[in-house]
Amino acid sequence: MNLSLALATAALLAAEPTQLPPGHPPVPPGTTASPANPPAGTAPGAGAMPEGHPTMQEGAAAPSGELPPGHPPMSGTGRAPPSADELLRQLDSTEGLKEREKTFEIASSLGRLYYVNGRNTEAVTYLLQAEARAKPARELFLAQRKRLGKAAVPSPDAAGCGFTPGMPVEDMTAAAQERAKKGDAAGAAACARAALTPVLDVQMMRGHALLLSGDSAGAMAVYDGVLEVEPAHEEALFSRASLLFETKGEDLAALKQARAGFDALVAAHPDSARAPMAKRMSALVEETVKAGGRKKLLASRAEDRRIRLSQAAAPAQPDAPRPLSQEAIEAVKNTERTPELEQGLAKLVEEGEEHLAKGRYQEALANYTRVVPFQPENGRAKAGMAWALVGLGRPMSARVWGVAVQSDPAAVEKLGDTLKAKGDAKGAKALWEKLATDAPDYANKAALQAKLAQ
Repeated sequence: MNLSLALATAALLAAEPTQLPPGHPPVPPGTTASPANPPAGTAPGAGAMPEGHPTMQEGAAAPSGELPPGHPPMSGTGRAPPSADELLRQLDSTEGLKEREKTFEIASSLGRLYYVNGRNTEAVTYLLQAEARAKPARELFLAQRKRLGKAAVPSPDAAGCGFTPGMPVEDMTAAAQERAKKGDAAGAAACARAALTPVLDVQMMRGHALLLSGDSAGAMAVYDGVLEVEPAHEEALFSRASLLFETKGEDLAALKQARAGFDALVAAHPDSARAPMAKRMSALVEETVKAGGRKKLLASRAEDRRIRLSQAAAPAQPDAPRPLSQEAIEAVKNTERTPELEQGLAKLVEEGEEHLAKGRYQEALANYTRVVPFQPENGRAKAGMAWALVGLGRPMSARVWGVAVQSDPAAVEKLGDTLKAKGDAKGAKALWEKLATDAPDYANKAALQAKLAQ
């Protein structure tokens, strides 16, 4: 709200009509002293001023165009308007301001003024009053939209609402109510929705004020209320998803809702300035879910950092394990494939699958890393290693998973069958869903979809 509108708001809320110029200090009730009616004992013409009036210099002429020092600025004089602090002090000193009846526009302007100046408690009070004035519009919109069923709500222009910029919310609501009385559900819904446009902005402001005040549950309820009216509301989608991620880091169901919110924002507003951040947040939430929550994700990242640091320090530690040399790689390739070796490798793969089904990803990874050097083309082992890395949330998981999916997607799908047979139906479904997403051209996609539908 600009200061001129706020000043007008203060004037509208004055206790009684007054003949004083705009911005004049209030005259206490019962005070009648004036130059024409001085207090008892004061000589006529002494120019006595009511209590609270700025001191006039002795001998100063009242009709002068120049205001005395400290006098509030008068509108239309070309003088600068009051600062936000001055205006807030004026509003704070207005007796009974919170309790007085206000229009939506006045209540929302007061709420906005307090909000932008960090006065969140007062902001919530006035913003709630504004929302209360708009409650009939909200109820009307929700009722008429329900009557429309699956039919889309037309735009205000298409419905011929004829609203003009700055038209009061109450007037727009009245026009929508007239449409409803005539049985025009589409027109009523369209006009009521137009009336709610500034109301949704007020709601978002109140949600943010509650969040800044430490009431995250209250803020969440407000964001939900905005999305009930406008499911694709960009700011509400982002705010709700962010709040879920911030406060529900160990609740996997809530985290999935957060990711759905970020994805919905990107789908509805792909060119928005928030879209790139929403994409990054969606990926982070997915990684958090796969890790089993924020604490496990942070623990996994810490372990990865520890491993990388130990590997980086390896040259300074002669006894630390080093990467395989080319000679060692050749030695592995040239190792005789005896029946005993093959049986041992097969057993390691089976044990790895058992570990996966029980969620023991680190143990499974240890098994597969012993198999893959000897059997680099073993699709079953590659699939298991890739899923173990995905389960651990390791940085290299995307690359290894991509190799497994591209080289042998059937082995990846079959791993899901194995997990389900071993009692890990949830893990099997998660694997199949990821396979379906990352291999859209998979030849056996129909059968894969059938499994997901079960």
